[in-house]
Amino acid sequence: MISKEENILFAAEKLFAEKGFDGTSTREISKAANVNISMISYYFGSKEKLYEKLVEYRMNEGQFFSKDIVERTDLNEWQKIEKIIDQFSDRIRTQKCFYRIMQREQLHTENPQIVEFLKQTKMGFLSMYSQILERGLEKGIFTKNPPIYLFHSTISGTLFYAFNAKDMYKEFLNDTEEESVFDEKYYTELNKHIKHLLKDLLGYEENK
Repeated sequence: MISKEENILFAAEKLFAEKGFDGTSTREISKAANVNISMISYYFGSKEKLYEKLVEYRMNEGQFFSKDIVERTDLNEWQKIEKIIDQFSDRIRTQKCFYRIMQREQLHTENPQIVEFLKQTKMGFLSMYSQILERGLEKGIFTKNPPIYLFHSTISGTLFYAFNAKDMYKEFLNDTEEESVFDEKYYTELNKHIKHLLKDLLGYEENK
């Protein structure tokens, strides 16, 4: 069961992804969430605050899953990276609306609160990758030490570009399968590709 607040957030998320922040009205959000328009003011205060809360909510989810993986003791450093890629990719695949919003925000945001959310999230991922890489080097699991900002860019940049270009690639491949079937195959291949790149960047040898 989701709360009334989450119900409004999720309804707004779909509209923001489709129409943008300026193109979405609080009346449309209340109708989509099936609540009285006054409930938006009650829970969030304004459309802008609702938007900020949505970004904070989704980004906190992302930080939680990554922190949980880093702290696991049953995985070595390479296995942690594999888990992060799989879960990051799955979030992009299943939360298409939010990541469309985020890509728009990366280019056009003027909201200082969201700028700070984006910055802190990126800094969190950089810190996480640094920690994993440092431990992997100490244990001899990795033999190369790539610049951490390029390491992060390789993962997020490849995932986001592939996310944006999926429909074009489907057309290029002349693939007539249903979207859900193509999605499964597409993201499986994408994850394998990223892991292959990272093995080379990190000097990781599976059968070492």
